Amino acid sequence: MAAAPVWSVDPRTGKQREQVAVEATAQEVDAAVRAAHDARGALTDRTVRAAFLRTAADELEAARDRLVEVADAETALGPVRLTGELARTCYQLRAFAGIVEEGAFLDVVINHPDDTATPPVPDLRRYKLPLGVVAVYSASNFPFAFSVAGGGGGGAGCPVVVKAHPDHPGLSELVAKVLRRAAARHDLPGGVLGLVHGFEAGLELIRHPLVSAAGFTGSIRGGRALFDAAAARPVPIPFHGELGSLNPVVVTEAAAAERGEAIGAGLAGSMTLGVGQFCVKPGLVLAPAGAAGDALVKSLTDAVSDTDAGVLLDHRMRDNFVAGVAERAQLPDVESPVTPGAGGEHTVSAGFLTVPASRLAEEGEHDLLLEECFGPVTVVARYEDEAEVRGVLSRLPGNLTATVQLSAEEAAGEGRGAEILAELTPLAGRVLVNGWPTGVAVAPAQHHGGPYPATTSTSTSVGGTAIERWLRPVVYQGTPEALLPAELRDSNPLGLPRRFNGVLER
Repeated sequence: MAAAPVWSVDPRTGKQREQVAVEATAQEVDAAVRAAHDARGALTDRTVRAAFLRTAADELEAARDRLVEVADAETALGPVRLTGELARTCYQLRAFAGIVEEGAFLDVVINHPDDTATPPVPDLRRYKLPLGVVAVYSASNFPFAFSVAGGGGGGAGCPVVVKAHPDHPGLSELVAKVLRRAAARHDLPGGVLGLVHGFEAGLELIRHPLVSAAGFTGSIRGGRALFDAAAARPVPIPFHGELGSLNPVVVTEAAAAERGEAIGAGLAGSMTLGVGQFCVKPGLVLAPAGAAGDALVKSLTDAVSDTDAGVLLDHRMRDNFVAGVAERAQLPDVESPVTPGAGGEHTVSAGFLTVPASRLAEEGEHDLLLEECFGPVTVVARYEDEAEVRGVLSRLPGNLTATVQLSAEEAAGEGRGAEILAELTPLAGRVLVNGWPTGVAVAPAQHHGGPYPATTSTSTSVGGTAIERWLRPVVYQGTPEALLPAELRDSNPLGLPRRFNGVLER
């Protein structure tokens, strides 16, 4: 039976653009994984690795016009957004290069023998090694940063096999060619980056015995299926999945009274950004009932009403959005000041729903409002008192972000500001004050992750520590100096930051 074709589809029309590949067979997946496994040694030299990452960024920038053109044709995200995302991706690649060169991510710790300790301490030397071949499952909404050029496996020293996302297969092929060209400039084998297409290929990939870890960004349903498959293997593997997030926002009564109009306008901009297709879109907002909250809702209504209809990444997502908001809008006591839904044959219109917070504080049919709805919609839950806020927060699953909007006085330490932060912190990996969660800065201190189902691990997929997902610690005990890896020798020939007999050396 012939392999199924892989088509590039225009989400603006739903029509096929061109066939770009065929779905990978089990044998082709096996070949890609084995080529990656054979390429592991080529990435051990950190100098070469860093140079490869910088060259990859250079090559992506050189191909920018063509890459953005294809990305826009397949995702409808627009040249401005995509050009910015490509720039961000190149920045992260260069940031990883600097991290690789510095070497602090290796977490070198050396303890000489100590016979005075109880019990005595032997010679111990610890650092981190690459896990091996990493399977990466691309995200639909970030075709550069969370797709073939993302994942951080190369920075960690791990060859990668990418399962291309069906929403941008043509772009995936182009980016893979660019990255392999960069690899060849440093005499790295093509196996350092494999690419496969197809649903069955994705399942074959997670099951392959030579795959040592996997990363995923997408839906709870799809991510959980892969997570379970990773755990069910004869040898389970680490799985970093980003599955879903509601990203709650709490607006205090004082903040709403002080600047309700500004908060409403800011919320509108955040929830409709990118047609609501950001994983950190604020999907649930706890706002006060009464006049202060009314001003916020009025501002939100005006701003969202002025938002043009947009195209989602594919028609399946569009259908799910239209059905999802319709089901939510039919629940008792739910109102639609601006009705979200179908904006046209190929578009969706932004909107929001309101509901009394008391409906969400207890288990029931309104639990649907506590599930992520991908697209330009948010739920504003109007609370009567602080007890209702606490009741709703106590029922939320893990999130990537949680936000609180405070008044100037509360931000200065008066009122419940600190208490609300303490309530939000267990819910999310990033907690914001008087900001909006859309926009994830690529910085050393960034954390893009959170309690399940936001992510399935404690790691981050953005920022300086993202490569730690693909590393494991190992300790050498009583090992003669001549047999030690260069990273663990007393003389420190590689000049690495390390903790040496309890003292941090840089």
